[in-house]
Formats: sequence, C-alpha cells, structure tokens
Amino acid sequence: MKSNSRRTFLADVGKGMLVSSLGTSLALDLGLSSALAEEESTELTFGDMEPLVSAMQQTPLNKLQAMLVRELKSGTDLQTLVSAAALANARSFGGQDYTGFHTFMALVPAYEMSHELPTDLKPLPVLKVLYRNTARIQETDSHNNEVLQTVQAATLPQGSPGGPLLQAATRSADYQKAEQTFAAMAKGPIGEAFNHLQYSIQDELNVHRVVLSWRAWEMLDLVGQEQAHTLLRQSVRFCVKSELGSIEANRQPSRIRTVLPKLLDQYHLVGKPPGTRTADDAWVDELARTIVRSDAEQAADAAAAALAEGFAPDVIGEAISLASNALVLQDPGRTKPRPGKPIGSVHGDSVGVHASDSANAWRNIARVSNQRNAVASMIVGAYHTATGRYNSKLNDIPYPLNEQLEKVTSKDPRTLLDQADAAIREKDQFRAAAVIHRYGQLGHAASPAFDLMLGYATSQDGALHAEKYYRTVCEEYRTTREAFRWRQMVALARVTASEAGNPSPGYTEACGLLNVST
Repeated sequence: MKSNSRRTFLADVGKGMLVSSLGTSLALDLGLSSALAEEESTELTFGDMEPLVSAMQQTPLNKLQAMLVRELKSGTDLQTLVSAAALANARSFGGQDYTGFHTFMALVPAYEMSHELPTDLKPLPVLKVLYRNTARIQETDSHNNEVLQTVQAATLPQGSPGGPLLQAATRSADYQKAEQTFAAMAKGPIGEAFNHLQYSIQDELNVHRVVLSWRAWEMLDLVGQEQAHTLLRQSVRFCVKSELGSIEANRQPSRIRTVLPKLLDQYHLVGKPPGTRTADDAWVDELARTIVRSDAEQAADAAAAALAEGFAPDVIGEAISLASNALVLQDPGRTKPRPGKPIGSVHGDSVGVHASDSANAWRNIARVSNQRNAVASMIVGAYHTATGRYNSKLNDIPYPLNEQLEKVTSKDPRTLLDQADAAIREKDQFRAAAVIHRYGQLGHAASPAFDLMLGYATSQDGALHAEKYYRTVCEEYRTTREAFRWRQMVALARVTASEAGNPSPGYTEACGLLNVST
C-alpha cells in the first residue's frame, strides 16, 4: 500500500529539497530516505504533472468538482486536466478495471466534445468524465493499490521480429515477461512499438482490447509522447489478463489467430504497398451487406480478397463501419433488463454500439500503422464485426420502418429537430430515428442535429458509452460517403433516445459550479 500523504507532499516540494531541508540523519530517522529510495525504484511518477495527477486520485469526491473548477479559473486548461486524469487512470488501473478502462477511453472523446460547445459549456463533458474517473479510483481503493509500477526493460534477442515476440510474451500469460518485452520496445520509436503491440491486439476479438489501444495512442496528442510507454502498456496488461482468463476458463483462443495469418499468406498481403483503388457506392454497400450476413471467417475472407484486388484499406474500413452501423439499426433491443439498461434499450454495451466503436478503432489504427497492420486491421475488423451478427438475433430490416417514417410529415428543419428532441426525452427510439432519417433525407444541415445529440452526450451517462459512441459517429459521419453517412446519424438518434433520462453523476454539480443551466 502506498503512503499517499507522503507522495502528495513529495510531489509538492520535491524529493531532493525535502531531504536537503531535513538533513540526511533526520531523514533517515524518520524513515524517509529509505522510503524515497524504495519509491524512486518502484513507484511511477510524472514529474511536473505529479501534483495534479495525485490530486485526481486523492481529492475527496465531494470536493473534486470545486477543485477542478478552481484549476480552470486559475488558468489550467482542459487539455492539462484530461492529461492528468489519463495518467492517474493508467497508474491506478493499468487497463485492468472494467469501469476504469471505459473511463480512460472516454477522456479524448469528452475533450473533443468540448470543442463543439459554447465557451461557458466547454468544461462540462470533461468534468463529468473526470468525476467518473476519480470516483472509480476511490471506490476501488486503486489510489492506494496502483497497478502500474516502474518496469525494467528486457534484453531482446538480436534480429527477432518485434510484433511476434511481444505476441508470444502476451500469450504466455506472464505479466512480467510481457511488460519487460514491451518496455524494451518502447525505448525505440514509439510508432514502431505501437505497430508491435498490434500483433497482440489482433489476437482476440474484444471491443475493449482494440478501443483501449487506439484511445491510448490518440491520447498521446494531449499528454505527449514521453508518456507513451505508460499509456500503451495498459493494452499489454489487458492482453495478458485476457489470456489468463482464457486459461482459467479452459476457453479456446479465438480462431482469428489462425484465420489472420492464413489470409495474409493466401492473398500475399504482406510486403507490398497498400492498394489505392476506390469503389463506387454500390460496391461499398454490397461489401457491408456481405459482412453483416456472413459468418466471421467469410467476412474476413471478403475483406482480404478486396485488399488483394487493390482496394484501399479505408474503402474496406468504410464498409466495415456501415456493417457495424447496421447492427445498431437492426437491433431489436435488449430482451432482459440490466441495471441502467431496460428491456428494449440499445445504449451501453449493445452489439451495435460495441461493433461501431471497434470498427472506428480498427479504421483509425489502420490509418496510423504500417502496411502489415493496415491490412491486418481490416481483416480482423471485418471478422470482429461479423461476430456481432453471428452471435445476435437481429431484425432483417433496419429501423426506422416505413410505417414509422410515414408518421413524420413535417419538412421544416426546426420543427423536425424539436420533434426529435421530444422523442429523445420520451425515450422513443424509433420516432427519434424516423425524424432524423427524414431530416437528413430532406437535405437539412447536419450541424444542428449534431448539436442536439451533443447536449445529451454531454449530460447523460450512457452506461459508460455516451462520449465514445458520440465521437465514433462524428468521425464515421465525416469519413462516410454522402450516400450513406446519414445512417450514422440515425443510429446516434436511436442510441441517444435509449440512454436519455440518466444524467451522469457529477454533471448537475458541475453545472452549478460553472453557473450554467442544465
């Protein structure tokens, strides 16, 4: 167990200054010099950021929001607050806690949402996620039992390929071996370390596995590349924990471990530049339909064949995104209630929301990775999306149905948005989807519709997914061709109506401290 009072004090005054001011013998009598040596060798600290990181872990929850607002008023920007929260989360949980890594994955989306809001409202999406972050750290006592400690890098065999080496380490289910292997890789170019990490990410089909990897990489733009090892090693530990779980449950590994190398070899996809061939609307739509109606191996084969034909990875990624979107629109809703997720709901960890978030992560990873991982991400992404359809009972026809659309008669954009807002407040998923479908069909501007959804993504809990899914739709709308992009917005309207009525803890308090209306 850590001595957090000591850590906070040391963070404020500096370790060297403390020993100097006390004198070596007095420090030794107090047990501080040995404690300092121990902490310096095992505890993970963050230099100038340490006081704020520690505050994110230790400030009593009933005082947190006031502290954060004071920081903002004193000149600390939202980027710094998000960065400190990310480091506090990583150190506390190390990718091992369900709510913890969901909160980490919500940080960048919340920060991006802040840019879309008026000045006085900008802090709200960030403050609600920071509240969730500290709440989880304290309720699990993770600030006293931090997962991430300093790690010694292994000496890697000369000439060994990094990705397979790390993959073997994570498959060994040995935290120390995997951590030390990745620590050695993280000493080199961090982009290469990220590429090596993808071999392990591609080993199993789990939305959190891939999204955590992507959001950690994306967080580097805010925190800085000097913290890359800390952020990315969360994924290493996630992979090891997954492997341990499979071993303990006597569960066979995913077939993707044999399917991916087989397809890469069969279609000769490694070692040549990615294709640049574009596709027309009909081709993209048909590939999306193929992925939705196929089993996982057939979907992966379809993606690999398209890559072999020279189609650009992002064209295939667009089809994967549309297939995932179909899982939202064809989902009949939950048949059994769960806490915060009533019968018929589709928010939170529903098959469609999970598929959409994972497809978005696979596409983004492909964009920043090397050639091998760009094509591998598309194959695994197609396989991953198809498992949603294969393992779920979905409708054959997507919402909104014709009879639902026929009830929307207005053509005025303001009237339609008011109707959509009313439907969301009433948790009427199908009317909300129908109204937004008609709004887009009439060619009205997208930004007012996004503004409507943003308000709910900012205030509602969404069972840990509101921020991520809103950001997923924003990105996928922007990168989807005009013929299909409104499908993304219709899905967002449905999910927003599903999650409405459950404000995030801390949101109302933040509004009061900022003196803005809820």
